[in-house]
Amino acid sequence: MVFLVMLAIAVTVVVLVMRAASAQGGGSGGAGRPSRPKQSRTQKPTRPLAPDDDPEFLRELERRARRDDGSPA
Repeated sequence: MVFLVMLAIAVTVVVLVMRAASAQGGGSGGAGRPSRPKQSRTQKPTRPLAPDDDPEFLRELERRARRDDGSPA
């Protein structure tokens, strides 16, 4: 009976240590997986934007059109 209690305590300690190590970004991610850098919430989307989806491109296009002929596009 004492053996089972000690085994349960040992398993709990190992799990807690592994969680603490992974929360600090240490190790290789475990189970042969390479670790990935965590992305912040304020980071722009990584997928490519088409020109007609990019608000900066559309503003620049409208600015150029107004500059060229003097009237709104």
